[in-house]
Amino acid sequence: MLKKGFRRREGDHHYYDYFNTQGKKTAVFTKTSHSHTEISASGISLVAKQCKLSRQTFDMLVDCPLSQQEYETLLILGGHVSPVTPVE
Repeated sequence: MLKKGFRRREGDHHYYDYFNTQGKKTAVFTKTSHSHTEISASGISLVAKQCKLSRQTFDMLVDCPLSQQEYETLLILGGHVSPVTPVE
């Protein structure tokens, strides 16, 4: 997740906030418990939903076939984040 634009934030859980390709924080985030070393199948589905992805697409994000740019495009197309404006 950290290689795909998420940054870790500590709290009562592990929070991961998504930052776009220009480094701006978005409203997309997920969290996991401190107490679990492995996440259950239902937990993975919940994380996928929080990341605005289907379970199958989330697996692609985690397993690396889906790049950060491709993920961000899906978020934009889904209306979850604003398009990145080109830097001049």
